[in-house]
Amino acid sequence: MLHYAVVFLVIALIAAVFGFGGIAAGAAGIAKVLFVVFLIGAIVTFLMNGRSRV
Repeated sequence: MLHYAVVFLVIALIAAVFGFGGIAAGAAGIAKVLFVVFLIGAIVTFLMNGRSRV
């Protein structure tokens, strides 16, 4: 999931350099959403692993 967030971030940066503002904004928005989903998944995974060891 984090890989896809980075891919969309790179696409957004390249689109911004070439002047495609709409595409850059869309790709940046997707990258933000994927990063937040990754963070939530990582936190849930860490919490679940912590409970199983107790």
